[in-house]
Amino acid sequence: MPGVAVYESAFNELEPALKKAGPAWVHDLRRTGLDHFRALGFPSLREEDWRFTRTRPIAEVDFRPAPGGAAQDAARIASLTFDDGACLRLVLVNGRVLAPTPRSLPKGVWIGSLAVALAERGDRVQALIARGVDLEQQRFAALNTAFLSDGVFIDIADGAVVEQTVHIVHVTVPGETPAMTHPRLLVAVGRNAEVNLIESHVTTAEGGYFTNSVSEFVCGENASLHHVKVQRESARAFHIAMQHATLSANSRFSTLGVTMGGALVRNDVHTILAGPGIDARVDGLYVAGERQHVDNHTFIRHAQPHCHSFELYKGVLDGHARGVFNGRIYVDPVAQKTDAKQENNCMLLSDHARINSNPQLEIFADDVKCTHGAAIGKTDDDALFYLRSRGIPVGDARDLMVYAFASEVLERITTEPLKHRLEDDLFAWLENARLARTAAR
Repeated sequence: MPGVAVYESAFNELEPALKKAGPAWVHDLRRTGLDHFRALGFPSLREEDWRFTRTRPIAEVDFRPAPGGAAQDAARIASLTFDDGACLRLVLVNGRVLAPTPRSLPKGVWIGSLAVALAERGDRVQALIARGVDLEQQRFAALNTAFLSDGVFIDIADGAVVEQTVHIVHVTVPGETPAMTHPRLLVAVGRNAEVNLIESHVTTAEGGYFTNSVSEFVCGENASLHHVKVQRESARAFHIAMQHATLSANSRFSTLGVTMGGALVRNDVHTILAGPGIDARVDGLYVAGERQHVDNHTFIRHAQPHCHSFELYKGVLDGHARGVFNGRIYVDPVAQKTDAKQENNCMLLSDHARINSNPQLEIFADDVKCTHGAAIGKTDDDALFYLRSRGIPVGDARDLMVYAFASEVLERITTEPLKHRLEDDLFAWLENARLARTAAR
């Protein structure tokens, strides 16, 4: 089995070129990432955090760094994502920024290629990158760091407000051989600054490839960051993602992840409330069919008092799909007056679909309001009968019920073109799932 040796070999082949890319400290960081990945290796089912998710299908493939891809025009991007004409767009193809940096940015705002930032703003990047992510424990984040070369850097100065939504589009163009990309997103939002951000992960064709993504968010005091990530990878692709947010006092942060693609998906979402008075939301919607596997691991740490967090994850599983939700809320002893809510609900459309849900609370303060819960079931027979009695065909009735279930998450998306596109995609997915069930009978 190729395993770790594949990545060591790829690193050694790229190392001469990597050394020339950016300051010396960057390559030292790459070597540190590789060393930690080598020491940790691929996870096994004996590890608690991975006991429901087999990564052997990734370890068995000889992935190589993706070659450069051609630029994608605006119409192509819109067809793959949504009508983002009102957004500031930055496009990466096979992990490399190809579209130009958005023009007419507000004063104090820098948005562009991470490779350029390493050359032009190296000290600022060094002060921020890999500060929250634990490379000694997060093996795939360590692997991403080992191949650090390009990505997106967003730096927003104190008091700056980005009126337009920033849309970062990761496009994978599959080739003849299995390829891997390791995109990095680094976002720093200064004191009293504001930005809305959308990440899209898409592909131009069905193919087997490996996306290993890391996103890092740092919010200053009273900052506002609203983030949406939409993953529509190939049905044969592997998608591993680590997201880490560090929030300062009185900041407002929301992140919402939508998973609709990928054969094997793992999302780790860590949110650290490091100052008092923070308001944080962590939401997700995952839709999977056939033999897809989607694993969502979330961690919210209340490290200071008077903070609020709300977490809602919803899943829709069909066919032989498998889902995993492991949500952990940790309340430090000093985090009095914490208000934290966590909920995971999943709808199973098939007798063969499975979900493993494990909501957790670890509370070490005594003046808190914390709740968690999970609900798993099929479509409600009484509600289905009611819709059918109004003349709605059974298939359409079931689709409406699934949409109503998922809409609680989708309604939180404020970018209307994106929300409408996701609603259309959900109905299209439901129709395809219904046709597949009919064909299987």
